[in-house]
Amino acid sequence: MSTPTKYVYTFAEGSREMDGLLGGKGAGLAEMTRLGLPVPPGFTVTTEACRVCLATGQEPPGLGIEQARALAGLERTMGRTLGAPDDPLLVSVRSGARFSMPGMMETILDIGLNDESVNGLAKASGQERSAWDSYRRLVQMFGRTVMGVDGDLFEQAIAARAAQRGTRDDHGLGPAELADLTEEFKDIIRRETGEDFPQDPVEQLQRAIRAVFASWNGERARVYRRREHIPDDLGTAVNVQAMVFGNLGPDSGTGVAFTRDPATGARGTYGDYLPDAQGEDVVSGVRDTVPLSELKVLDPRAYVELGDHLRTLEGHYRDLCDVEFTVERGRLWILQTRVGKRTAEAAFRIAHDLREEKTITADEALARVGGAELNRLMFPRFDTTPADVPLAHGVAASPGAAVGAVVFDSAGAQRRAAAGERTILVRRETTPDDLPGMIAAEAVLTSRGGKTSHAAVVARGMGKVCVCGAESLTVDPDARLLTTDTGVVVREGDTLSVDGTAGTVHLGALPLTASDVGRALETGESTGPLTEAVLAALARADSVRRLEVRANADTPGDAARARRLGAQGIGLCRTEHMFLGDRRTLVEAMILARDDTAREKALALLLPPQREDFTGILEAMDGLPVTIRLIDPPLHEFLPDRTALAVRLAGAAHPDVHDRELLGAVERLHEQNPMLGLRGVRLGLAVPGLMAMQVRAIAEAVVHRLREGGRPQAEIMIPLIATVEELRLARQEAERVLAEVTAETGETLPLPIGTMIELPRAALTAGRIAEAADFFSFGTNDLTQTTWGLSRDDAEASFFPLYLEKRVFGVSPFETIDQEGVGRLVDMAVRAGHAVDPRLETGVCGEHGGDPESIHFFHRVGLDYVSCSPFRIPAARLEAGRAALEGIDTSDSR
Repeated sequence: MSTPTKYVYTFAEGSREMDGLLGGKGAGLAEMTRLGLPVPPGFTVTTEACRVCLATGQEPPGLGIEQARALAGLERTMGRTLGAPDDPLLVSVRSGARFSMPGMMETILDIGLNDESVNGLAKASGQERSAWDSYRRLVQMFGRTVMGVDGDLFEQAIAARAAQRGTRDDHGLGPAELADLTEEFKDIIRRETGEDFPQDPVEQLQRAIRAVFASWNGERARVYRRREHIPDDLGTAVNVQAMVFGNLGPDSGTGVAFTRDPATGARGTYGDYLPDAQGEDVVSGVRDTVPLSELKVLDPRAYVELGDHLRTLEGHYRDLCDVEFTVERGRLWILQTRVGKRTAEAAFRIAHDLREEKTITADEALARVGGAELNRLMFPRFDTTPADVPLAHGVAASPGAAVGAVVFDSAGAQRRAAAGERTILVRRETTPDDLPGMIAAEAVLTSRGGKTSHAAVVARGMGKVCVCGAESLTVDPDARLLTTDTGVVVREGDTLSVDGTAGTVHLGALPLTASDVGRALETGESTGPLTEAVLAALARADSVRRLEVRANADTPGDAARARRLGAQGIGLCRTEHMFLGDRRTLVEAMILARDDTAREKALALLLPPQREDFTGILEAMDGLPVTIRLIDPPLHEFLPDRTALAVRLAGAAHPDVHDRELLGAVERLHEQNPMLGLRGVRLGLAVPGLMAMQVRAIAEAVVHRLREGGRPQAEIMIPLIATVEELRLARQEAERVLAEVTAETGETLPLPIGTMIELPRAALTAGRIAEAADFFSFGTNDLTQTTWGLSRDDAEASFFPLYLEKRVFGVSPFETIDQEGVGRLVDMAVRAGHAVDPRLETGVCGEHGGDPESIHFFHRVGLDYVSCSPFRIPAARLEAGRAALEGIDTSDSR
């Protein structure tokens, strides 16, 4: 007989290893309870219960009974009853998914208050104002979250009351005014929903739990999961916890603490504290916090005790911890802990420092940083001078530099971003509903809040530039303007520069300069703690990775930069880029040639510049492999636009003969679908002498470098092969030319000849193709297009946003390799090729070669190298090292 599913766990029953079932928050509460920290007791309703509720629309069998038992146990522990008329037990109901989703789901505090118990709470606590403040919060949260009332209606009522009293916010309202406000809130609920705010505490609890479950599928939660690639089927747990009160007067308060600075990674305790407040006031940013260090003055005992607990938690989790706490009349309570979100800079510094402190191993440190984070650190920063006086100062919440047009709402940021405009989202404080705008904007600027406000936490997690708490700015979203305390007015559409590292805001567009990390990666010289941490992580990655990292580079300059950034060769040199600019006329002459003699003459003129290009690239990559792809695109791309030519000819009094010939060539070469037409190997076989000219240019460049004392390692790649017969014909032509150059120069030229696998048929017949190939290079850009049957440029501009929204796919298949489809073709081709020739070299040269998740896949299927654009090389090196650690216990590696 099977054991019944258990849906409810008390905090004393769980552990950190149960985060899949209890969610991150529930697992953290359970772990802290096991450690003996002062955690208010409670219980967790599991993610499994959530999944059943969302799938069936009903509670799983037995859940109600389990909740009732857990509540009865909590009441016995606390010695109070939920919602009792005298000294009532109150509870909070909070979401808690496995992966942190700050502010994306719902929280309801003070469950258990009603018209009767609020008076009992006031009497028991001796704080009438706090009791009514708590009841006001419950009605407001419950009305919005559970009953679906527009939250702005409550905010407008608060603002009106505060204005009458002449105070900035609800903190200035007395008990009688809060009681009247609560009644007004209940009237709003009755008017908007047709029902009364429920007075039964158990009904409040049950409905709150169901509402938190439902918030898993809320719009902002789905947007956040899509952004962070969190699966939709995980569900959220719900944590029911005894309330403790930070709003009982000056000896109470609430805050958020970090065991290290989440923005920079610097050692020390950081965070925000808010006296006489509840936790939501800190993260929402509606009130301005004070630095955590002020708690040392306000309550020295609580400050020392908090420090002890923070050290315990960081030592236990061996990582930066984010801790929420409340001080209730001098007594410290720990409400939550999790491994904290951090900026890219902090991620590298913390991992490196923990390694240096021997808290974690070198491989664990490598596993904690990623290529996407490294890419962010290569972003530029502002090049400021003493004359650049900031418009405002705020909290440096998430580093980086961003310039954009001011927008005052999420919709405006999305609309302008869709039109290709860079924007700065300016808000008094952000809410979870602002998430789409935060994603669209280059930076976020708020006039309220601190390092632990919603804006700061979410921006850090996304790698967005953010400055919070710029108090000198007055934000008026209705009038679409912000005003400084010196009278400067900034309107929507005006340009701001936001420095998330310095915490400053500047009017206009400041010039940008390269980052210290970018410079350090090219020179190998450390300039401080951050660059030291980055270089150490890369050194470790290079020591453990199996995959080589090469560059996609077409010029000597790009090749030299790629080498400085750690490239181990060039995986893709596109020769068609060498036919543009001044050389376009030579290509036109080849296309317009009326006979073999004219064509040969044109090709002879193209040979020297091609040879010169290859010589420079081989010199920059001396001693390293350089894979040169023969011309790939159709010839019409090298000719003028057909419409422009026709218009020019029609408007000319004396039409140019050359233009007329060009128009004839354009019309002759026109194809309905040119990307699947006469291009690649097909072009090389169809245009006599073209392939031979390119192979000769490569061969003569190799000879030139050999005679200069170089060590050239050129490889010839034939593009767009669909059948082995094409490759054999192309190979015969290439080998004929190599033999000619060898006879002419006396230099032996054993240049490998391989192919690009970019068509499904090539992947499916890879075993046959391997018989004629020295190497495979997977062109995953075209392989993705031809496998999916779509045009990247057209699809990404039309239906991709819809497909991403509806989760047809979680991420664009052009951004991360489609492992089920395209990836399976790559895997099959690698296996088939190695079955024919175990020494067959295989690599990837599409932009997937620089994508972190794709690199892990390429490692697993056994490729020899990835190739990507020069600036993605450091991140690719890092991810190749992390891929080598997958499935390995890294805790024993020093």
